[in-house]
Amino acid sequence: MFRQLRLTMDISGWIFMPWRRSLSNKQSPPPPLASTINDVIVDYDDPDYLPLPEYPVRPNEPLDIRKQRLLYQSRKRGMLENDLLLSTFAAKYLDNFNAEQTAQYDQLINGVSNDWDIYYWATDVKPTPKEYDTEIMRLLKDHVKNAERISRIRQPDLYSSES
Repeated sequence: MFRQLRLTMDISGWIFMPWRRSLSNKQSPPPPLASTINDVIVDYDDPDYLPLPEYPVRPNEPLDIRKQRLLYQSRKRGMLENDLLLSTFAAKYLDNFNAEQTAQYDQLINGVSNDWDIYYWATDVKPTPKEYDTEIMRLLKDHVKNAERISRIRQPDLYSSES
């Protein structure tokens, strides 16, 4: 019982802490989640002894099936930033890609072992390696700049409402 009372007091202290701070004239400490604008990105290379699985090549996959797979994979990346960037990119451009452009996009999103690399390259935080600096990557970088100022706070619908 004492432990529950102590836990309740601790929780209520956390809830009312900002209110108490505003009533006091003391200089309050900075909030725990301060701005990250000046943070340095620490990125480590994958160790040589760690074998990375290779993505299976699908040479006989029909183009329409490949585009459907890439559309799904663009939406389900495992990190929200890439889900939003790649799903809106795929919805806008993927249908009009020819076979070579589709293969480049497939290599970009499935050949890289770390999704943060794709994000950093697309946002120009890190330089894009030569093997991924393709027409598709340049198109993705233009898409990320969002010159049209389109709101991208959610993934586009899979199918238009007109269908």
